[in-house]
Amino acid sequence: MGWLVAFLLLAGLLVPARAAALSVVARCELEGVVDAGSGAYLADCVRRAEARGATALLVRLDTPGGSLEATRSVVRAFLGSRVPVLVWVGPSGAHAGSAGVFIALASNVAAMAPGTNIGAAHPVRLDGKDVEDAGGEQLARKIENDTVAFAEGIARQRGRNAAWAASAVRASASVPADQAVTLRVVESVAPTEAAFLASVDGQRVEVAEGKTVTLSTRDVQVETLEPGLSQRVVHALAQPSIVYLLFLAAALGLVMELSHPGAIVPGLMGGVALVLALMASATLPVRSGALVWMLVGVGLIIAELFVTHGLLGTAGVGLMLLGGVLLVDRFEPGWFVEPSFRLSWAVMLPTVLVLAGTTVLIAYRGAQTRKLPQRGGDVGLVGEAGKALGPVTPSGGEVFVHGERWRAVSFTPIREGARVVVRAVEGLTLTVAEALP
Repeated sequence: MGWLVAFLLLAGLLVPARAAALSVVARCELEGVVDAGSGAYLADCVRRAEARGATALLVRLDTPGGSLEATRSVVRAFLGSRVPVLVWVGPSGAHAGSAGVFIALASNVAAMAPGTNIGAAHPVRLDGKDVEDAGGEQLARKIENDTVAFAEGIARQRGRNAAWAASAVRASASVPADQAVTLRVVESVAPTEAAFLASVDGQRVEVAEGKTVTLSTRDVQVETLEPGLSQRVVHALAQPSIVYLLFLAAALGLVMELSHPGAIVPGLMGGVALVLALMASATLPVRSGALVWMLVGVGLIIAELFVTHGLLGTAGVGLMLLGGVLLVDRFEPGWFVEPSFRLSWAVMLPTVLVLAGTTVLIAYRGAQTRKLPQRGGDVGLVGEAGKALGPVTPSGGEVFVHGERWRAVSFTPIREGARVVVRAVEGLTLTVAEALP
């Protein structure tokens, strides 16, 4: 009996150890804008972590903000998760701005890497100006109060500083990592994800349905959950710079196809770019008027190919620049981002400079071309050399010029096979003279 008791005791010790060794923490990343793609990805991570039976879900966060609707879907998923959600703002230099504040507040435990910051959640226009400047005092107050209530509700449910959450919305409060810990915005400062997981091991947190769970996150297997293809595509397209470049590529391709029918490749590439541009613009608040300015600008640049005076090309470049500046809508209540979220000058200026340089080159080459002698038409035949196919007299004959047989006359008789030069063209008859040796 003694050996049986010893065996059972040993089995009882080994099974928990084996189970602990097999514990899995699911991991996902949000880098960039909170949009329909990334929002769906984070919500899907919660479902996949629950289905996987993960000990916790670790989210690495670095975002300037994004769509309020997508943010609400992520917050709903986090608050309703049966798996503890851990948010780490990192690495150093990252930030949880605007919509990222709500995502961090909705986690069970949050930490920040040194050199990161969180806050600046005041609703702003996408050009950086205050809502009140765009929609009036009443609209500004309505949006602000709704956002404050949203932030305070999340903070209270997670036991965090609701007063600071309100100030992040009302006064754009933003704090570094160490101060965020002091203000009870996040729980700790952790330089790495591994350090964060080790620091929260053994903590008790409350998940969905009021259940309390003890975190077991030390020496666990971390399994990264990758986004789906559609989520990747939507997230990649949700950038003003991408919209700008796609519409430019679409316009250039389609205009080239219309000006050179049958080329196929420019039209095909332009059509694909147009579809992608429409998908991207559907995920971002963009002005339709700005898109029209961009398309008109491209049309003027193409017209410069045929006029070559420089004026149309210059106007087209100006409209492209104007369309880029106005591309992002001045005010969209459905979006909640930092003022830095706009069409990047680092993308727009090089694009405009390349177009301007191309326009100048076209105008210059066109001016050079106009100075060249005419090579086509009746005038272009004058001075061309040929060969007499038979005797050429004042009454007529035939010559071979420009790869064609022509009726010709000459004031002095020319023998067959002699080299001739065209002196004049009248209808379909050439006046020729014998070429000097």
